[in-house]
Amino acid sequence: MAKTLTEYVCQSCGHRAPKWMGKCPECEAWNTLAEEKVKITPLNRKVGNRGVDSKLVQPVTAVEPLTRSRLITGIGEFDRTLGGGLVGGSLVLIGGDPGVGKSTLLLQSMGEMSKSGAKVLYVSGEESPSQIKLRADRLGALSDNLLICSEICIEDILRLVDQVQPDALVLDSIQTFFTDELQSAPGSVGQVREVAFKVFQDVKKRAMPALLIGHITKDGAIAGPKSLEHIVDTVIYFEGEKGHSYRILRTIKNRFGSTPEIGVFEMLPKGLIGVENPSDIFLSERPVDSPGSIIVSSMEGSRPLLVEVQALVTSSSSTGMPRRMSAGFDHNRTSLLVAIMEKRLGLNLQGEDIFINIAGGLKVSEPAIDMGVATAIAGSFRNQAVDPHTVMIGEVGLTGEVRSVMQLEARLAEAERLGFKKCIVPHSVKEDRLTNKNSSLKLVPVKTLFDAFDTVF
Repeated sequence: MAKTLTEYVCQSCGHRAPKWMGKCPECEAWNTLAEEKVKITPLNRKVGNRGVDSKLVQPVTAVEPLTRSRLITGIGEFDRTLGGGLVGGSLVLIGGDPGVGKSTLLLQSMGEMSKSGAKVLYVSGEESPSQIKLRADRLGALSDNLLICSEICIEDILRLVDQVQPDALVLDSIQTFFTDELQSAPGSVGQVREVAFKVFQDVKKRAMPALLIGHITKDGAIAGPKSLEHIVDTVIYFEGEKGHSYRILRTIKNRFGSTPEIGVFEMLPKGLIGVENPSDIFLSERPVDSPGSIIVSSMEGSRPLLVEVQALVTSSSSTGMPRRMSAGFDHNRTSLLVAIMEKRLGLNLQGEDIFINIAGGLKVSEPAIDMGVATAIAGSFRNQAVDPHTVMIGEVGLTGEVRSVMQLEARLAEAERLGFKKCIVPHSVKEDRLTNKNSSLKLVPVKTLFDAFDTVF
């Protein structure tokens, strides 16, 4: 007869303890340990003592490679972030804020897949079949090959998968499902971990891709144990700012493709539409000859993006600390650049409020836009505009030097495609080493931030 074991599991980090404690010894969070009951059977106790069949061990050269091609979702920007489509046996986790469009993206993409002949099972723990049908009708995702189901017990779902034999599986969302082996509520750390592991075992055995939708916490991380992100093959975040119609699909982890790759979508009444040339969109409303506006080049995976950095410098209205606010750019990096400009260039910014914004709701974290951010701040402070046909690329060091960046040629090619005439680059860049010798883009090498300001102002 099965026995029941009581454990206390931290809802923040997943740490297990034999008794309740007010403070988790692993993550030091207070009041996060919740009681969970686990059924212990003789099979559970003996599983660790089973012998291993030596036939399971083989040289890596003797392993049969995957011959099945990737499943194409039919949405180009989604396929890009996946590395070219869904790999058989892969487990993909998609997280994002409520209402950003996670369910819309998967229902729309699975609808396109089913129209091409693939059989897809879409299981929702949040919506009824009639609600799913209503959304599918609006998105144009109706197909006889798109099978829908409303169920939350993972054992019943896996039995259904065994009957239907789909080519792909969608679970919306992982926090709503539960396993009979645990008595805790759906969404708890133990339930999320066990449900994900059962799905993981099943899809690897069947060589069938599965996509999981995950809720996120108020801090922006995917809810549940960190082991969830380790179990899956691909982790993708769906980002979007309120007030903007554009959505960014950003790959954080991908065993079958590059990271960090992004896909850009526009949310319309008929669903998500991929944006093939996002640089054109993000620069379409750029003001001309406006102080504090600079175009920079950022790499998102293998895709170069030209984005507008906006800076506003005003006299501080408070007698205390001046404000330093950044939207889409790292706040600490902004403070670092301001300190460099004060120390190395003698700009008196101590009593100024400084606001940085990456236009279009984008979030850019790479240091290649340092020189552009610093120039935007200086332009707003001096009330001087930069030539609108100029792009700036370069990292800024603590001594004020401008350092080289990766994938420069891809950035330059994108700038030339969009009609820019001049690019401020690090001094280490040698034109004779570039592949494109006939580029119409004029390169202006600079050694320091002072040289860059002297060139553009």
